[in-house]
Amino acid sequence: MARPAIVVALPVTERKIVADELRSAGFEAIQIGAPDELEALLEHRRDIAVAILDGETDLDTSLEYYGLLHERSHKIPALMVMSPSAMDRMFSPSSADEFFSRPYTADSIRWRIEAMCIRSMTVDDGSGPIIQSGSLEMGDWSRRATVLAIFNPKGGVGKTTIATNLGSALQLHRGQKVLLIDADTVTGHVTTSLGLEQVRTVADSWNDQADGGPVESLTELAAPHPSGLSVVALTSSPLNTEILEPSRVADSIATARPMYDFIVVDLHPSYSSLNLAIFEKADRILVPVTPDVPALRAAVQLRDVAIEVGLQDRLALIVNRANSGVSVADMERTVGMGALALIRSGGLLFVRAANEGRTVIEMYPRERITEDFDALADRLVRTHVPEASPADTPQRSGFRLFGRSKEPARA
Repeated sequence: MARPAIVVALPVTERKIVADELRSAGFEAIQIGAPDELEALLEHRRDIAVAILDGETDLDTSLEYYGLLHERSHKIPALMVMSPSAMDRMFSPSSADEFFSRPYTADSIRWRIEAMCIRSMTVDDGSGPIIQSGSLEMGDWSRRATVLAIFNPKGGVGKTTIATNLGSALQLHRGQKVLLIDADTVTGHVTTSLGLEQVRTVADSWNDQADGGPVESLTELAAPHPSGLSVVALTSSPLNTEILEPSRVADSIATARPMYDFIVVDLHPSYSSLNLAIFEKADRILVPVTPDVPALRAAVQLRDVAIEVGLQDRLALIVNRANSGVSVADMERTVGMGALALIRSGGLLFVRAANEGRTVIEMYPRERITEDFDALADRLVRTHVPEASPADTPQRSGFRLFGRSKEPARA
């Protein structure tokens, strides 16, 4: 993964030396010489980690830069050269900002940047800063949330039920901060099943923004649910999707990652450009299947598509209604994926919970169906990288469903 971008706004004689040092460490160093260059850059870049400013020789210009870094939804920390006499002119600097003085070496700046990137991945629980959940990689400075896409190209397999209850189990029983996104722009009903009415959608926000309204992040749009989940819907109508440009939606999900531990995305059953863009951002694509031929055929089709586009390592099977009597081992062999979790049939429990705008995790914490979701949540919390399975590297072969041989389904 590429390391984040660093803006270098130092005097010309120092700018190139520092930029070259940062590039040697794998950062993208962007040299700028005026505030309007930074303003233009921030219009289309979302991966800037730190800006290096010169508040000693040109404090006024540096304060212009600083204002742009914190304008609108931007909260980009600054590493600034400052003299002690100039400190009292700063506008209450953020706790994420740092300062240094001359003389300095390019190498010392590089290591200050490394430390600031690490610090952006920490939280303070009262006992001092600790690294947030997940493995620490220098190139992963802005990542926190594990993005889970819930998808099967066949409808009716329980995607929304799994998305809402898995999110609730992670939030309530495992202490994870979860953003739940309804990205089914055709038949999505996450907000309805959770009893959230009249929510402001991403499409609403972006249409308002196009008319001169404010920029709103997914975090700002998220509606709170009693379970603690933050819930966002892309749209409330399939007729209001034109503004939902796929790469912009995917980028907005990536931008929300530092604010959450998990982002759970419920998708429409299609190979739309929107879904494909979200697949690229997903750490795992959880594939719910029910023990019936159409659902398993659809999962095999998804497996073949994933092989074609290089996403097969992200797939993981979720066997829904697993207590139907059909062999899970047979289902794994048929689909060519190992099962990450088995979810038994919840029967009327799901209906009763949805009628109350709740999840079974909230209403029936001692039921065995809740134990199934807790077990899945445990596996996801324990590991960020999908576990390999012998079935994860299939070759195209005859398609066998419970003794019936067919050719592989094709996308």
